[in-house]
Order: sequence, then structure tokens, then C-alpha cells
Amino acid sequence: MGISRFMALCGVSYVAFASAGFAQEVYELDMINVSLVDEGQENVEATGGAVISEEDIEALSPQNVSELFARESAVTVSGGAGPSKRIHVFGMEQSNLAVSVDGVPQGGTSWHHTGSNVVDPAFLKSVEVEAGAAAADAGFAAAAGAVRYETVSAYDMLADGDVAGGRASLTYGDNGQGVSGSLASFGIYENLDWMVMIHAQDGDNYEAGDGTEMPGTAPAAKGLLSKFGYEFGTSRVELAYERSEDDEDRVIKMNMDLNHDDTVYPLDVSRDTLSLRYTSTAPTDMWDPDFMIYATQNDYWRPNFVVDGRNGDMILNNDAIGGTLKNTFTVGNGTITAGVDFAKEDYSIDNYGDVSGVPELQELSSTQVGAFAQARFAFANGFDISTGLRADYNKLEDMDGNTFEDTGLSTNATISYEFAPGFEVFAGGSQTWLGFDVGEYGLMHATDYDFATGYEAATSTNIKVGVNGTVGGFSGGITYFDTKIKDLANYESSSGEINNSGEVRSKGVTLNGQYTWGTGRFGVNYTKADVTEDGEFVLPEGRIDVVPVSDLASLYIDQELPSMNMKVGATVEWAGQLDDDLMTASNFEDHDSYTVVNAYAEWQPPQLEGATVRLGVDNLFDELYYERSSYVEKDAGTRGYVYPALASGRTISLTATLDF
Repeated sequence: MGISRFMALCGVSYVAFASAGFAQEVYELDMINVSLVDEGQENVEATGGAVISEEDIEALSPQNVSELFARESAVTVSGGAGPSKRIHVFGMEQSNLAVSVDGVPQGGTSWHHTGSNVVDPAFLKSVEVEAGAAAADAGFAAAAGAVRYETVSAYDMLADGDVAGGRASLTYGDNGQGVSGSLASFGIYENLDWMVMIHAQDGDNYEAGDGTEMPGTAPAAKGLLSKFGYEFGTSRVELAYERSEDDEDRVIKMNMDLNHDDTVYPLDVSRDTLSLRYTSTAPTDMWDPDFMIYATQNDYWRPNFVVDGRNGDMILNNDAIGGTLKNTFTVGNGTITAGVDFAKEDYSIDNYGDVSGVPELQELSSTQVGAFAQARFAFANGFDISTGLRADYNKLEDMDGNTFEDTGLSTNATISYEFAPGFEVFAGGSQTWLGFDVGEYGLMHATDYDFATGYEAATSTNIKVGVNGTVGGFSGGITYFDTKIKDLANYESSSGEINNSGEVRSKGVTLNGQYTWGTGRFGVNYTKADVTEDGEFVLPEGRIDVVPVSDLASLYIDQELPSMNMKVGATVEWAGQLDDDLMTASNFEDHDSYTVVNAYAEWQPPQLEGATVRLGVDNLFDELYYERSSYVEKDAGTRGYVYPALASGRTISLTATLDF
């Protein structure tokens, strides 16, 4: 984005912020509630993103991240065992997005064969995927958007009128899914509320659609989520602790089937998060605070691997402390959220001394401090504006004692106009300063890298335009998006240097439609994303920053049967064939098209209050496929064969849940 476009965005922000002070007096504009973009969705569903609601999670009953995003064509997930699953939005890997759980930022990807973080779907209440131009209060370095996971609380789980309760859930599935269960206790006593939940899975390797057993894919997730809130006066404090862990024998590179090698090794991937939050129980127009501090620890522990070239035993560790202090001001035509955020991250790479020529321990750190303001205004003349500014300071201290530091500005704006009742057009854009991207720090395990002299801060630009409409029970929209990211970390093994990459880009179109009636809903969405680097097609190598995805679609239906106390539904996932001349020239085979059908039936027995029984069938027709953002098989050449991690074949599961 050139300086003229940056200044234009700043101009929109200035006009919008200025209007807060005098627009109501001059134009007598009142807030409206009919606009799609105004209703809390200015950068989410209405502009090409995705929202997975509590209702969606109940319908999906996801056992892993792939199942969580099964109905979202904008989001793809890499295959293999649970810890290998990395999500991509429009082909952009989630380390390029501001990812948070209950507002706590998640660390970047440690290694491209491992997921960006451990998220247990059993704890989730909802998910928002903000694609493209992210708001200023979404967080630091939101290059291609933001992903916000929200976990359940006592107030979400308590039935009306109850002060205490519990929930027990048990699932058994074939095809390796095994047994999983969760147990929760929650309640309110005077000014105190609490919620504690534990969850665990234990199973075997699954089989693909052709009966091939995929080694190292046994589910083994374990987790704990606890929240304790206390209210005094008009204040509320909440202390939360979450631990997620996966400890199981895995193949050495979980997101692919390297040379059909069935050998497995111990692997422990874990994340611990501790946070303390302050809010007001009686917010006013000028005082609606949200203060939060946190500490996180991400560990990747892989011992006992026989050294083979550049592979070997290793420990990866990422610790962070930080916080966000913000307040929302309500003005005549909307709100302004302003505040500061900060984070200090430490990275440690221990290769056990197995790799010749590489230091046994390498450490680096990153410090960020930012200030932001985001305004969201709705006017009676049909216009809505969401616009904001950020200023960030970032310092990177590398493993050799060198320091890189700089400051940068980010701005965004999304404007919509309701040209007819229920119909609107919108346009949005952003320019984001990302600071000094650390990238895939796990690669330092195998090579003695150095950051290049003159290493620069990364930047991104986003553009999106579209139209939305609602008529009765029908709603839908179409969005054109164009995301560019420049100067991300590029690890050059030949030179042993970390320099800046070129420009990675994802552009295309995404559309969605839904029809709802009294007892059910039907929806469909489609995404086409062309992903390139410096204008060239991106190869499907499972790289850290981007992957090719091309054409994706999903279709779903949910129907309640009140007379039978039942609910039934299904999801269809489709991916078109992915091919390119550059893939062929580089000895890669085409991605075949696939269609996967998942179905479920849920029954609430009237004889047992609070009980639910769910029968689920995933991959109903036993399709043989691998998920779109996985590695693809490569013909014999300079690098030999790389086989993809095939997805699970037909899996039948039975779940019993009791609320008491």
C-alpha cells in the first residue's frame, strides 16, 4: 500500500473520530440497528470472516480443530495427528493473524510440522475469524486478520435459576477415536463464581478411507480449564488458568507421511496460560474498562530421536508475559475503544547437542508495546464506519546479542452503506506494521542461523469490498479480498541466515448464504483464494507462512424435531482439484478433488432431564483424501517422495452428556 492509500485511511480515521464530538449536534444522527456491518460484525461474517457460535459447536461436537472449522470454507486445517493441525485463513497460516484465547495472545508457530498452538474444542464457547483488515484493538501484528477463541464460563453453563451445577460427557468412537470424556463443576456463591473443567482423550491410530493405518495419529489430548470470579462494589476480577497437553508417540513430521516411515517417537506438546482480568459490573458511557495481564508457556519436547542429517532431539520453549489495558467510551453515534497492550516473549531452542556445528542452546527475545484506538459509528443515514489507529514499538534481541528495534503505525477503515432495507455495500482496507517477525524459530534446532544485518520489520496491506443482503429468512453476502504481507522471516539454510522474504499474497472471493426457519437452518459458503509469492504460485510444501488452497466450499443443514426431542444435521465439505504448471515442473502431483459428508443425530430423552445422546458419523462415505493445507506427494526428484498425511476414514461416535 502506497503512502497515498495510507494517508487516505488516516483521513477516514480522523473524520470518524472527529465526528464523535459534533455529528449528533449538527446532523442529529441516531444509532441504527438494521445494518449488517453495524451489529458487531464489521470485520467478521459480514466482511468475509467466520463466526462459529455456541449453537455451531453443539451441532459439530468437534473432537479436533479440523472438525471445528468443517463448515467454514475460508479456513483450512493441515492434516495428521492433533498437534500437527495448523489453521490457515485464505491460505495464510495463523501465525500471520492475531490469535487469542479469552483475549490472551497465542505464540507463533514453533515448527511447520506442528500446530501453532494447542486449542481444546471441549472448552470452547465460540470462535471469531476476522479475515483481512483487522481492527486496531484486535492485537499486535494482525497481518491477515485475527482469530478469537472464547471459552465457556460458569454463567454460560448454569441453567436459569440455578446457583450450582455440573456437566459430565463421555464419547466413544471407532476407527481409533477411542474414548474421550469431560467433567465440569460450576456455580455462584454470594460474590464468588467458579468453573472447573477437565477433559481427556485416549485412542489408537486411525485408518484412512482405503484402510491404510496412519501411524502416530492416536488422540491423546488432555486439558484443564478453570475460572474464578469475584465481584465487589461495581468491580469484577477473574483469575483463569488453562493447561492443554498432547503426550503421545508421533511420527517425526506429523503433518506428512515421510517416505511411508512408520517409526514413532515420544512427543510432548503443552501450553499453560494464567490470566487476571478486571472489568466493571456497572459500566457507564465513559467508564467501561477491560484490564488483563497474563503469562503463557509453550513447550515442545522431543527426546530419543536418532540423529539423521539435520534432524535430532530437541526442546522448543516460548514464554510470554503481557497485558492489555483498554476502555470503551460510548459517544452519540457509537463507541471508541482505546488502550495500550504490551508483551515480552522469550524463545529457547535446545538441540541436545545432537546436530554438529549448532550451539546446544540458542535464546532470543522480543518486546512489544502498543497504543491503539478503534471507533465504531453507526449513522441514521445508512452509513457505518469502523476505523482505527495503532502505534507499536518492537525490539528483537537475537541469539548473538544483536538488537533490532523500531516503531511503526497501523491504520484500518471499513465503511458500509445500507442502500436499501436489509442490503448494504462495504469497502475496507488496512496497512499494518508487524514488527520484526521471528518466524519459525524451531528451525534453529538444525542450523546455526544469524539474523541478517539490516533485518527489517514486516508489513501487510489488506483490501476487501463486498455486498450483503437479508430478505426474510434469507441472508448472504460476497466479499473480494486481497492480502499482501512483505518482509516476513525467511530462513536460508544454504547461507545460515535469516533475512526478509518477498511478498506473499492471497486474493480471491468468498461468498456465503443461509436460510433459517423456525426449527432449522441451511447454509452454504464458497471460497476461492489464489496464493502467490512474488507473483509465482505457492507450492504445497506445508511451509510456515502460506499454502495454496484454491476452491473450497461447505454446505450444512440443521433441523430440530420437537415432537421427538431430536435434532439432526449434516455437513458437506468440498475441495476442488488443485493444480498448476509450477507444481508439475517441481515434481508435485495434483491435489485431487474430494467431497466429505458428516452427519449427526441428537436426542434428549424426556425421562432423564439434562441428558443428551448424540450419534455422529464423520466421513460417511469413507472418502480417501488429505486436507487441503497438507503436504502433497512429490514425484522422485532432488528431494525424493513426500507423502501427505491422509485424513481419517469413516468414524462413528456415540456421546452421552448429562447436565446436573
